[in-house]
Amino acid sequence: MAPPRKRALPAPLPDGFTLIDTEKKQWKLGRIIGQGGFGLIYLASQDMEMPVGEDSHFVIKVEYHENGPLFSELKFYQRAAKPENMQRWMRSKTLDFLGIPAYWGSGLAEHNGTRYRFMVMDRLGSDLQKVCERNGGKLKKHTVLQLGRVLLDVLEYIHDNEYVHADIKAANLMLGHTDPDKVYLADYGLSYRYSPDGVHKEYKKNPKKGHNGTIEYTSIDAHNGVAPSRRGDLEVLGFCLLHWLCGALPWDSVLKNPIQVQEAKTRLLGNLPGSVQELSVGGACTDELASFLLSVKALDYEERPDYQRLRELLSEAGLRASGGQGRLDLSMPRGAMSGGSSTRGSDWPDRGKKAGRGRGSSKLKPVVVVDEESDEEDEKMELDEARSKPVPPKGVKRAGLNLQLEGPPNQSLYMWRMTVMKKRWRLKRGDPSLYHLATLGDHQYPTPSQNMGKQDELEGRPNQSLYMWRMTRVRKRRWKDPDLCRLNTSEDHPNPSPSQNRR
Repeated sequence: MAPPRKRALPAPLPDGFTLIDTEKKQWKLGRIIGQGGFGLIYLASQDMEMPVGEDSHFVIKVEYHENGPLFSELKFYQRAAKPENMQRWMRSKTLDFLGIPAYWGSGLAEHNGTRYRFMVMDRLGSDLQKVCERNGGKLKKHTVLQLGRVLLDVLEYIHDNEYVHADIKAANLMLGHTDPDKVYLADYGLSYRYSPDGVHKEYKKNPKKGHNGTIEYTSIDAHNGVAPSRRGDLEVLGFCLLHWLCGALPWDSVLKNPIQVQEAKTRLLGNLPGSVQELSVGGACTDELASFLLSVKALDYEERPDYQRLRELLSEAGLRASGGQGRLDLSMPRGAMSGGSSTRGSDWPDRGKKAGRGRGSSKLKPVVVVDEESDEEDEKMELDEARSKPVPPKGVKRAGLNLQLEGPPNQSLYMWRMTVMKKRWRLKRGDPSLYHLATLGDHQYPTPSQNMGKQDELEGRPNQSLYMWRMTRVRKRRWKDPDLCRLNTSEDHPNPSPSQNRR
């Protein structure tokens, strides 16, 4: 049996390939129109006689059968997003729209000996990330607050059904295919059931899962390795809204260092509301977002948020009059630069010393929220990969480098020799012949391959490489008789003893 594929995109299925879902409905595949982190997205139709047209209203997401994200998304739809339940909830809230894509079916398929899992969805339009990039990274304040209210409706629904999304960002917000004024929160592959059967997961830090999520927006809880929760979703939403309004976040310059990102977020939340209010740029006031984040920060881990209160905090006069609905104004805000990163005025706070490369949109690695069994499988695969790579000898860990002279002046012969060995290891990537050493007055030793498994009665250990065995002798004898540390090989020039070399 072949080893499981890890986060691999599936091989494309042929145009016109027929899929049959669990309810025996047939779906015909068209061309590929996109891809996610784990699967391909095809146009699809139920008309088996005609080719799939460009105006099709259905898409099918296809992944390898053993991949986890699509399975998690299917479980979310089957448990939490049944159409009748959504309609009942919308009526109770007097809503005429809820931004969760419609689910039409799913199943398994096989092609050329490979098994696939698929899911049929409504076709959606462009994602909000492309809109933000076109607008120089910013959206108008009215639009940002409107998006916040629409997303609060979605989050309240999925939270009431025991799930959290755990990966809110512009790339996962899709405009309607036929109605671009409607916004959908898509991609539930990382969704998490925070309260199975009504029992909330306990607050427990797990360093192995630290900094989970898309690093720009992930919550403080996720930085600490705590399982996703309702307050975590709302905190992520707050960071997204702040980014869309201001065009940047205070920790953009340190995204390669999760610890620094966590510290920057902690400072921001610890100094509310002033820390957010001072980020106002280009006349876009951030008072509403400061109040929103302050309210989220006050929540306990297991506490149910007051969603109506949060909606009111994301309101201004125009939104209150329209109820937060109406057309989305996705045009470029005043002062933004199209097609590139947003401009930052002199009032933008100092972000400290730059660490690594700058922000790369929302394409940084998200860390998947998975169960314990998946964690163990990933760790085993990573361990196997690590074992297959050459590892530098322990004895050269602290050796210095001088590429011209092999070692700095005043360096002991022992460390000088380590420098030579380290340089050779880097050039040869672990050639065992380079570890064959000889000393004046001692007999010749076999190469490491011949020495493995042998026991030296006084100095060595079983299964110890010759290199480390020789270093053991040097460490034991160097202070008793410095002359014994003098090493010489046919390739190197004669070297002084350690006592002569220390100048």
